[in-house]
Formats: sequence, structure tokens, C-alpha cells
Amino acid sequence: MPAATWRDVQIVFICSPGNPTGAVTPVEEFKQLIALADEHDFIIASDECYSELYLDEATPPPGLLQACAELGRNDYRRCVVFHSLSKRSNLPGLRSGFVAGDAALLTPFKRYRTYHGCAMSLPLQHASIAAWQDEQHVRANRDAYREKFSAVTDVLAPVMDFPAPQASFYLWPAVPGGDDIAFTRRLFAEQHVSVLPGSLMGRTGANSVNPGAGRLRLALVAELAPTLEAAQRIRHLVERG
Repeated sequence: MPAATWRDVQIVFICSPGNPTGAVTPVEEFKQLIALADEHDFIIASDECYSELYLDEATPPPGLLQACAELGRNDYRRCVVFHSLSKRSNLPGLRSGFVAGDAALLTPFKRYRTYHGCAMSLPLQHASIAAWQDEQHVRANRDAYREKFSAVTDVLAPVMDFPAPQASFYLWPAVPGGDDIAFTRRLFAEQHVSVLPGSLMGRTGANSVNPGAGRLRLALVAELAPTLEAAQRIRHLVERG
């Protein structure tokens, strides 16, 4: 963007790993964004709630605070990250997470949460502590998602195009014919499978393009058997035309 545009920016939001594509922001791009934040005085808020669900065990996704550490930026100036148990531990109902980063930003944020948020009950706090302290179930969670990705990819890759995700638990296939709303309705009516139309995840920009149009977000969150059955039903609908 032109420098004049950056000067009007107050905060930049990032989602990495991304929802719905599963793409991961490289650490060098985080560093470039940090340099821009320093130059133009804006805040970087990075949603990293999918960061512990990745397909290659040897290459976990980098994060914003990791980029800060590599730069020797130990005060994490202008940077905050958000994490949650909902993805890491399959505990969305707990509504448990944390924010970390620049203390100068977190101090007023904590005051805001004191007056405009609600405290978790003690049982949920203790459950959260147990979940955050345990890594074994997180590794098992990743293994389960890898198994589902492999099974679903085998079924859908011959009939649908989608990017290979690096992380998260989504597939982002293109819809044959391009009408994601119509396909979603047919899929539910004829195959009893619910998915999210990609066009509902985006908005039409100045270029008259909605970046999500023509795609579906498939969440592989059920157990393996129903997830695989859903993929087979999707393929059946595609092959019927």
C-alpha cells in the first residue's frame, strides 16, 4: 500500500493459520509487518487460535511474538496475539483463551475486560488450567485431524479443487459451476450435509469481487466416520452434476 494509506491505519488484524484456507504467515512477513508498524505507528493483532493444529509435526506455524523474539524485540511493542482452547483442545464451550504481547497495550485492555467482560467460574478456570498444561491431548488432536484430512482428500481431490492447508481443520474447495449458495442448498436438501458457503465469509470489494464466492468451507470437526461419510456424500452430489 502507499505510505499515505499506511499512515491512516490504526490496527492490522491477522489470522494465522488462516480461516478458512489454512494458510500460514511466514515469520519474515511478520517481521516486515512489524517494521511497517514501527514506521507508521499502528498495532498488530494476530489471531493465532489455530496455531497448534498443523499437518506437519516438524514445522509448527510461526507466530507474531516469535518474530518479535527473533528481532530482539523483547517488549513486543505494538504487538498482541490471541489464543484459545476452543481449537487447540476442542473446547469451544469453555470460552477460554488468552491475549499476550505489549504490556502497554494489555494494561488498558485488562481494565476494559474488567468492566465489559465476565469472569469465568472457578470450575471452568480449573479445567482451563488442566487443558493448558497438558500437551498430550493436543498432539492426539493433531493426529486425528491428519487422519481426517488424508481420508477426505482421497475422496474429494478427484472431483474438487482446493489448496492444501498447512494448518487449521478446514478445506476450502471450489464449487463446480461457481455458485456456492446454490450448491450448499442442494447439498443439504439432497445429501443432508451442512457446509458454509464461502461468499458468506467475505464481502464484495471495490473491485466487485467477493474473495470467498464460489467456494465452500468444510470443517472436519466430527469423528472420522461421519466426516468421511459427509465427504462421500459431497462427492456423490458433484458427480451427479
